[in-house]
Amino acid sequence: MAVRGEITGFSRAASGHCYFSLKDAQGQIRCAMFRRSASLLDFAPRDGELVEVTGRLGVYEQRGDLQLVVESMRRAGQGALFEQFLRLKAKLEAEGLFEAGRKRELPLLPRGIGIATSLGAAALHDVVTCLRRRAPHVPVVLAPAAVQGAQAPGELVAALQSLYRLAQEGTIDAILLVRGGGSIEDLWAFNDEQLARTIVRSPVPLVSGVGHETDFTIADFCADVRAPTPTAAAELAAQPQETWLAALGLMHGRLQEAAFRRLDRASQRLDQAAAHLGRPSSRTAQQHLRIERQAQRLRFALATRTRRSQDELAVARDRLRGSITTRLERAGRQCERLDLRLELLDPRLVLQRGYALLTDAGSGHAITSVSQAHAGQPVRAALADGEVDLRVEPGGTHRA
Repeated sequence: MAVRGEITGFSRAASGHCYFSLKDAQGQIRCAMFRRSASLLDFAPRDGELVEVTGRLGVYEQRGDLQLVVESMRRAGQGALFEQFLRLKAKLEAEGLFEAGRKRELPLLPRGIGIATSLGAAALHDVVTCLRRRAPHVPVVLAPAAVQGAQAPGELVAALQSLYRLAQEGTIDAILLVRGGGSIEDLWAFNDEQLARTIVRSPVPLVSGVGHETDFTIADFCADVRAPTPTAAAELAAQPQETWLAALGLMHGRLQEAAFRRLDRASQRLDQAAAHLGRPSSRTAQQHLRIERQAQRLRFALATRTRRSQDELAVARDRLRGSITTRLERAGRQCERLDLRLELLDPRLVLQRGYALLTDAGSGHAITSVSQAHAGQPVRAALADGEVDLRVEPGGTHRA
């Protein structure tokens, strides 16, 4: 049989087998293309492409799912979403939003880093873990927003605008816009035109780390830097603390060596002058003593300044660690409050008050109106502590 549709959720397993779904305006079907057939492809399938496939229907026994076993595939044009992506990309590119000349380099030593992503995203955990490991002294500010769904573009725009205000106040000087991988539908919020225009107005360099390495969105083209993954975005924004401490130690060593070399040259010139005099006068001896005293003072001052710099560095490091701990605790308390709100919205609390959720026993669809029930229909009622199978009796449905 032959099927035409748009690819979504495409993945290639380590075995070489390919798994995806084909969809159109009416529905979609799961597909599997085994390694032998996949090796004959003359292109790399990706989400959003419109293709024509031939194959046979089969059943995946472990789940009992109907699937199409694809034996051949060819391009049939671009999918609807991908065509929208290309049209918007061409429009914004023509306006100069992707110009390399407007891209800015990330600061080497950021005073603070802003993150725009979902509170529940795995990407947030990866980014925070990476920043805590590489640069625990850098404050991090989170602006939460949905990263998937119809409301996501607006929330992402609002989150970025809140970070822009902090950037203008000097609190942060780099922003990470991150999300984990997914299908073209999952990442579609990052192909929004309003979000794209908001990104290019960022007052500080912005890094886009959306999806996996092979995923590209409009946000990637608008950002100052595109990272292949959320973790890579964090690595680009924060250099390891150890690198800067090592550089500071190296500069301190070079300064100390230069000071000692200067003292050695002065002492050598004094010895040479004394040798030419043959019999140093008392004035020469006094001059030699004075230079020795100055050398001692310089050595003492250098050692004192070195200790003072090290003490200041330790105090600054302790303060930064305390600031990070405070901010993380504040974020933890905010997450606890959000968890409590979610618990209050738990539908099981409604069921415990005597209500029941009715679904058709055959299809599993919810029954919300008497027009959906008919005599003899098997019904499943979900109660607070379990489920009960029922049947609609003749004359048992009444409208209010």
